[in-house]
Amino acid sequence: MTRALDSLKGFSYKARPFGAVVAALWMSVAAAEVVSGAQLPDGARKVGENRYRAPGNFEKTLEYYKAVYPAGTFTRRSIVNQPGVKAVHIVNPSGKNFEGLNIYEANDEVRIYVVPLQSVPAPAKSTPAKPTKKSESKGGKKSR
Repeated sequence: MTRALDSLKGFSYKARPFGAVVAALWMSVAAAEVVSGAQLPDGARKVGENRYRAPGNFEKTLEYYKAVYPAGTFTRRSIVNQPGVKAVHIVNPSGKNFEGLNIYEANDEVRIYVVPLQSVPAPAKSTPAKPTKKSESKGGKKSR
């Protein structure tokens, strides 16, 4: 006597809901736009140079970035301490393509600013200083 393998008698298999959540998260992350190496949430709209409007509220945007950039690797710090304004800076530890992200909410709108790399100014070529002639004293003895 053999039992059917797909029978649900006696146990429930809980990996399917977990797999569905992972697949949904992967699809949402995979569909996101990448700008200068920084990943943006799906539906973010450009409003200026390196500035984007996030589609969700501040908390949902931070949840998205917790999944994309884990807090253990990408440090976060609060950058504004004003009533009505929330802002967080996420540091890019690799320093490649962008320095970090600023995520802020003001006037019921969530914006994302991709902080570009600071261009290192080229060292200015210094011209060697010309030796200055010491002026001879006008007074005193003259030698012949």
